Amino acid sequence: MKRIICLLSCILIVACKTENRNDTELERWEAQATNVEIIRDNFGVPHIYGKTDADAVFGLLYAQCEDDFNRVEQNYIWATGRLAEIEGKDALYSDLRAKLFMTEEEAKANYENSPEWLKKLCDAFADGINYYLHTHPEVQPRLLTHFEPWMPMYFSEGSIGGDIERISTSKIKAFYESGMQIPESEELQIKKEKEMAEPQGSNGIAISGKLTKSGNAMLLINPHTSFYFRGEVHVVSEEGLNAYGAVTWGQFFVYQGFNEKTGWMHTSTYTDVMDEFKESIVKIDDNLLYQYGEELRSVKESGITLKYKEGDAIKEKTFPAYHTHHGPITHMVAGQWTASAMMWQPVKALEQSYIRTKQDGYKGFREMMDIRTNSSNNTVYADAEGNIAYFHGNFVPKRDTRFNYSRPVDGSNPKTDWQGLHTVDENILLLNPENGWLQNCNSTPFTAAMEFSPKKENYPDYMSIDRENFRGVHAINLLKDKKDFTLDSLIDLAHDPYLPAFEKLIPALIKTYDEQQEKHPGLGEAIDVFRKWDFKTSKESKAMTLAHYFGTEVLNWRSSVMMENKPTQMELFDQLKKYVPKEEILNLFDSVISGLEKDFGTWEMPWGEVNRYQRINGAIRQPFDDAKPSIPIGFASGRWGALAAYGARYTNNTKKIYGTRGNSFVAVVEFGEKVKAKSILAGGQSGDPNSPHFNDQAQRYADMQFKEVSFYKADVLKNSKETYKPGEKR
Repeated sequence: MKRIICLLSCILIVACKTENRNDTELERWEAQATNVEIIRDNFGVPHIYGKTDADAVFGLLYAQCEDDFNRVEQNYIWATGRLAEIEGKDALYSDLRAKLFMTEEEAKANYENSPEWLKKLCDAFADGINYYLHTHPEVQPRLLTHFEPWMPMYFSEGSIGGDIERISTSKIKAFYESGMQIPESEELQIKKEKEMAEPQGSNGIAISGKLTKSGNAMLLINPHTSFYFRGEVHVVSEEGLNAYGAVTWGQFFVYQGFNEKTGWMHTSTYTDVMDEFKESIVKIDDNLLYQYGEELRSVKESGITLKYKEGDAIKEKTFPAYHTHHGPITHMVAGQWTASAMMWQPVKALEQSYIRTKQDGYKGFREMMDIRTNSSNNTVYADAEGNIAYFHGNFVPKRDTRFNYSRPVDGSNPKTDWQGLHTVDENILLLNPENGWLQNCNSTPFTAAMEFSPKKENYPDYMSIDRENFRGVHAINLLKDKKDFTLDSLIDLAHDPYLPAFEKLIPALIKTYDEQQEKHPGLGEAIDVFRKWDFKTSKESKAMTLAHYFGTEVLNWRSSVMMENKPTQMELFDQLKKYVPKEEILNLFDSVISGLEKDFGTWEMPWGEVNRYQRINGAIRQPFDDAKPSIPIGFASGRWGALAAYGARYTNNTKKIYGTRGNSFVAVVEFGEKVKAKSILAGGQSGDPNSPHFNDQAQRYADMQFKEVSFYKADVLKNSKETYKPGEKR
């Protein structure tokens, strides 16, 4: 009886403690909510005002959850390594990858070791989401019912995935399931899929005042991401925060954007920031060791237990985990265990991502870059002082140039180790070029400002691949002779319809046809459409439809043939007849005509009838349906040189093409005494199909009708549709 009483007493004590803890937590949330005001404008963009930065972050996360809790939760399920708990066993190796780089215990330790100001922001991040869940009991999370302040440590860069997504989960699976190397056939298939995937990337353009009508510097912010990947926000505090732009769902800093004095745009970098080290493993008395110079070092061994969904049950699987000083063992190369090294400093990365948003000029921005944890991206910059700048990479390890780091190197040789980091001044850096503009479209930095660009010979090879793309060519041709820029003319430039890839590809097709037309008499009418084409995309263009499918067929051909040194897309299009047999060129075009006739009954299809925008529901992977309403789109894929990139990563077995990535959030910004900006989102601010802001920007997006950004409080209030505090009913 005494035992029962004792047990009941313990239960009561625990229950009281839990209730007290929850009461305390709720009181804290409610108190912080009184310091926050959220103003929604006529497009649903939240303008969040807080007394402190932490208050603003609290309101920012609350507002994000209102707009798309599904994506906020998804990003943290993925980042913290719990995807298999909702998606099943196939996601185990994504989870294992996350845990190989940081366990939950390590994430908590990173949080505890953060500076106090950053801990406050992390606390506010968790509190803002948890208060949203408390005040919205109708929202049922798929997994994460309570968010913790250490979670942002897993997600410290603005590009979801960032570097870690470049590590193959297929290779991790092969190693940790069977200790084997991925089969060659599977590796070739992965390579083919990568070659054919819609290109990722972004455009950043900065223009100095000497080329603008107002005399002020301007910035084009044009990330190419999956649609609905980031929301548009404005977040302000009385401690100096006043940032506007795109925030990746679930993060507490504006990733692509501007404040009153500075603007920043990130493009994916070709800087080598990740390396693979082949380790020489020996086993002595059940101890795993690896050779490092003259010594044998112990392999760090641990276990990682992951949960996964199977039917209605949750099961567990424990994996061994191995680390050397180079990083976790992730796969095999030529029979050797191989460690993957990458930037993994979550505290510093979070600091840099947040501090960036509060700079008021080039001096502070340049000092912020000295933190050197912005690893996966370049930065295009402009400010109210009139400066424009380009930082190619930021985190760049020093290496011995005798070794080829584009391939796995010998980890047993100490000389292959990273030797610290290059300083920002040692990296590729461009400030105020004499031509008055600079650009990066994920292309070589050595054409960023034409003759005023950085010089390749001044830098080690690993700092950048000297590889141009058609978007870079397009941007340079548009910028080199233009002046008197306004925000509207910059929007026009960013949507210029010319496609330089087809200026290279299509004449070769026409010439091949003229040489062998007797073998393909049925192609004459379609070829004549090309003869009259100006290589510009539009909703009405039939040539654009033919060109898109022909270019895709050519790239498919490249990925399917075995070549020792495959040409780049630019090389292939520029010298088509060198790489593709004449008869094959015409066969490829013949298959385009046949495919269009099969799908649509005719090859004479206007591009806008084929290329569509559709948003049916709030799912992260959108379903598409040819029978449901959609909007014609005149934009084209970035692979053809379209600056206004519009491409598809998947089709859902439709005949028409439905965009899934490319132009998502786009902004043009002018810096002067007062900052001015215009912006557009693909679709709308909300992920809720019942919201008026689910798709209210879709037609404007298609028509290139940007909205005016409300940055100053007077303008925000003038365009206000709703004002409230977190927790209040709307």
